[in-house]
Amino acid sequence: MRKLFILLLAVFMGVQFTSAQKETTAPVNQLIVVANHPGPVISKDIYGHFSEHLGTCIYGGLWVGRDSKIPNTEGLRNDVLFALREIKVPNLRWPGGCFADTYHWKDGIGPQSQRASIVNTHWGGVTEDNSFGTHEFMRLTELINCDAYINGNVGSGTVREMAEWVEYLTSDSDSPMTRLRKQNGREEPWKVRYFAIGNENWGCGGNMTADFYSDVMRQYSTYLNNYGGNRLYRVACGPSDYNYAWTETLMKDPGIRGRFQGLSIHYYSLVDGWNNKGSATEFGENEWFRTMNSNLQMDVIIKGHKAIMDRYDPQKTKGLVVDEWGNWFNVEPGTNPGFLYQQNTMRDAVTAAIHLNIFNQHADRVKVANLAQMVNVLQSVILTKDDKMVLTPTYHVFRMYRVHQEAKLLNTDLVCEDYEFQGRKIPAISASASVDNDGKVHISLANLNPSKDITLTCPVVGETFKTITGEVLTAGQMNAFNTFDKPEVVKPASFKGFKMKDGILTVTMPAKSVVVLELVK
Repeated sequence: MRKLFILLLAVFMGVQFTSAQKETTAPVNQLIVVANHPGPVISKDIYGHFSEHLGTCIYGGLWVGRDSKIPNTEGLRNDVLFALREIKVPNLRWPGGCFADTYHWKDGIGPQSQRASIVNTHWGGVTEDNSFGTHEFMRLTELINCDAYINGNVGSGTVREMAEWVEYLTSDSDSPMTRLRKQNGREEPWKVRYFAIGNENWGCGGNMTADFYSDVMRQYSTYLNNYGGNRLYRVACGPSDYNYAWTETLMKDPGIRGRFQGLSIHYYSLVDGWNNKGSATEFGENEWFRTMNSNLQMDVIIKGHKAIMDRYDPQKTKGLVVDEWGNWFNVEPGTNPGFLYQQNTMRDAVTAAIHLNIFNQHADRVKVANLAQMVNVLQSVILTKDDKMVLTPTYHVFRMYRVHQEAKLLNTDLVCEDYEFQGRKIPAISASASVDNDGKVHISLANLNPSKDITLTCPVVGETFKTITGEVLTAGQMNAFNTFDKPEVVKPASFKGFKMKDGILTVTMPAKSVVVLELVK
């Protein structure tokens, strides 16, 4: 395929390579974009998010209660709601995570004064009053205009419990569950797009084997009914990172494969393994490089699972659902170790760009992805403290990349120099491109090198464009981050570091930067 792209470029541009050019020692950085042959649609749901009952993601982050002095809409923070609408959140996963397989949904409905308190055994051992439950979550999805992605309890729940939850949420028939919903103040059923049959059932969701989970999933899925006009996209629990055997087990049997529409995978980027996650803000180039290298493994992991899925599902009827991804560092000093609160730097911004480029490039199979997590937990897009809120560098990448949602993937061919550190090498550039329904082409780029500007030639084959605009996210230091006192240390700016001549776009990317270009005919 790459040879075809290069041939197309040669014909289009009449390029002739001389022997002198071949002998040059200057690095070749070139991204060929074929603009007139769009590929698969990039699902908007690749840009999804995740909100678990963990630390202050829900309580204090999204939910402050109706009586709070913090401006809110029915208990949900107004500042956070506005920020989430700006990045066009397409779907939101809840209530977990590991918490999902200890969550019993009936504890979180009805008058709040009568709801049972629970102990969050997975995350910090705190007691929760269940004031944020099914009705509050579904109202949140309405207020930010996104689809609900609900994770059912397989690990400690029952088939009946999960089946009744789906009925309570989506049924318009006269039944005990619909009457209970109406009694609790919701007359019309909701629409629920995604429903997961357990979470990490190979670990915190029950420590099951793949064969055992397959049988359990087959049983549970039998009772997840479609009511009225609602159609569930059932997500089976898939593997963690490189566990290809788990995917093989769920895909090879047509009887099992026929019970779900999506298969989840989880992968977190780590500096040096689970026992040495490192600081989110106090790091040098060694930790930066290791994180970038770990980020790029997502492409390897997806290709491995895709190969198995392609063998059993060549029509690509089953989606790959990367519903937990992101950087995982040590918690901020002085915070509860069980709350997973970490700051968010320019390193996280580049991480987000790398992952979203990878998901875009695999749009034929990756249909949903969810960053872990939305507020105050791990690689979040928003941090809150009392009545204050700050947008993280990762938030800005999601806002810049929203242009890819529901656009069509464009074929690209990237040749670039390496980013080398202490004898190890990784590609210095990450990229993807798409064309939207209005014919606008968007090219997203990330420069992984924290100390070197990179110039990239970008021939755009098959179309001509009248105007080009750009936006860039970068910072003076690789560990720059936003605080409540200094919320705009890392923020996007207009980008002018490009020129178009004879159909070839040339872009000079600053070190440690994310760039998005818009080309208009």
